[in-house]
This record gives sequence, structure tokens and C-alpha cells, in this order.
Amino acid sequence: MKFTAAQIAGILEGEVVGNPNVEVFKLSKIEEGTDGSLTFLSNPKYLNFIYSTQASVTIVNNTFVADGPIATTLIKVEDAYGAFSKILTFYDQVKHNKSGIEQPSVIAENVKYGKNLYLGSFSYIGNNVTIGNDVKVYPNSFIGDNVEIGNNVIIFAGAKVYSESKIGNHCTIHSGAIIGADGFGFAPNEDGSYTKIPQIGNVILEDHVDVGAATTIDRATMGSTIIRKGVKLDNQIQIAHNVEIGENTVIAAQTGVAGSTKIGKNCMIGGQVGIAGHLVLGNNIRIQAQSGIGRNIKDDEIVQGSPAFGYNDFSKSYVHFRNLPKIVSEVEALKKKIQ
Repeated sequence: MKFTAAQIAGILEGEVVGNPNVEVFKLSKIEEGTDGSLTFLSNPKYLNFIYSTQASVTIVNNTFVADGPIATTLIKVEDAYGAFSKILTFYDQVKHNKSGIEQPSVIAENVKYGKNLYLGSFSYIGNNVTIGNDVKVYPNSFIGDNVEIGNNVIIFAGAKVYSESKIGNHCTIHSGAIIGADGFGFAPNEDGSYTKIPQIGNVILEDHVDVGAATTIDRATMGSTIIRKGVKLDNQIQIAHNVEIGENTVIAAQTGVAGSTKIGKNCMIGGQVGIAGHLVLGNNIRIQAQSGIGRNIKDDEIVQGSPAFGYNDFSKSYVHFRNLPKIVSEVEALKKKIQ
């Protein structure tokens, strides 16, 4: 899809300086701009690229004044960074503006769905599923029996939503994510074997939840695994059965949360963090990357390390960790001197 500089300026309420009819059909960084691309300049560090960029159109601040020849057409706006973010949002909406039911796909006879459903080919929707308005389900996706999906939900290609799961409004589930697989429940037997414990609960995603690619959220043994409103989960995260994650908490990639742990709201958890089961982590906490959490954490704590402890104490201790060989050598030298 192509847009002229004049059309883009109309969207952004900006002023065109140059050719208003030049067309763009892709986005680029200013230093990597090519013919047909749209870029922006807001950071002064990249100012020199405005004179060499091959981008057809560049969004700049109203205050920009060129002190040399430039080839790109300019669109002057109040805030170049904010304007480009607006264009990114617009571009994303246009890119995902799909509707209709592609074939082959399977929809059970008793499915209820709202207006503007997009269902990609080779997708499956099971019995008693309810789907709201403006939902997009991309190809090769699976939605099991008795699932409830709200409005303005995007389920990308290859995602799996197991039976009884409940998805709120404005949620995004990325490719390869699995919502509602069995929790890891097995009872040991006297002979060393294990008997599977049926997992009869479900998963609930509240509104405005994002689930990253290849992230898995297990169904509860009983009751629900709950991801509260506004939670953002990165790629390749494991959320075990009966976990609850509070509102607006963000978790980075490759973190694992064991069963029945409760995480508060407005928390920030770094990548590759391991969190043991049956813990209570408070509100507004910060957990640094690669930490190991084996205890409850109070509100507003910042922790690091494995096992994790206070961030400030960790930072002070790390100076000694790093110098430990030198410290040991000095102690050995003092011992010899005393002897």
C-alpha cells in the first residue's frame, strides 16, 4: 500500500516541504533509508543523516532548518518522534486489517461470533466457543471447546487456546503461544512411577493482556490461572498452574514462574528469572535478570542474585565477589607474615 507525502501530512497535520506527490510504501531508520521509504529525525545525534538519507520522506520537528542540500521530502510537525509513533500505529492497523473466513477452516455449528471476524485458513474453532467483535485469528490456530474471547483480540498464526480458557478484550496472543495446557501435576507412587493429576481448571486473561511468542500459560489444577488486566508477557515465558499475576506487571523473556505463586501489580521482572512455587511477591517490586526467587518478597523491594537479596546489598557485595581471588591471596600473605 502506497501513500503520498501529502496524505501522510494530512494524517499528522504537518507541512510538506518538497514534493507532496512523492510516494512511500515502507518504513526505515534514517541511516538506512531507501527510495520509497518513510523515516523520521528527532534525535540530534542523527542530524548528519538528514543530508545523506535516501528515504523519500522524512518527518522532522517544526524547528528543523537545513544548513545544506537535502534530497528527501520533509514533513514538519510539532513532535517528530510522536508523529512517527502515530504512523507506526496506523501502519500496524492497516497491515492487520483483515476480515472474512478463509478456507479450509473448521467452525463448530454452535459457535457464536461477532462482526468483522477474520479466521485464517487451517484454523479450528471448537464447540460452544463465544467470540466478540473485530477478532482476528490467523492461520493454523486452534481454539478449543467452551472458550470465551472478547472484542478486538488478535491471535497470531499457530497459537493454541485450550478448552475453557477465557480471553478478555484487546488482548494479543502471538505465534506459538499456548494458553491452557495441563499444569505439571503428578503424584509419586511407591514403585517410583507417577500418576497424573487431572488438571480441570482453566486460564483467564483479563483485558489488554499481551502474550509473547512461544509463551505457555498452564491451566489450573482447580480454579483458574489468572493474568490480570494490562499484563505484558515477553516471548518464551512459562507460567505454571494456579499462578496469579497482578495488573500491569511486565515480565521479560525466558522467565519461569512455578505453580501457585502470586505476583502483585505494577511489577517489573527481568529475563531468565526463576521463581519458585507457592510464593507471594508484593506490588511494585523489581527483580533483576537471571535472579532466583525462593522466598516471599515485600512491596517495593528490588532484588538481584541467586538466591536473590536486596539490590543495593547485591551491588556492594559484587565488588567483593569480583575481587575474591585477590582478597584470598592477601589473607594468605597475612597468615604467612603472622606465622
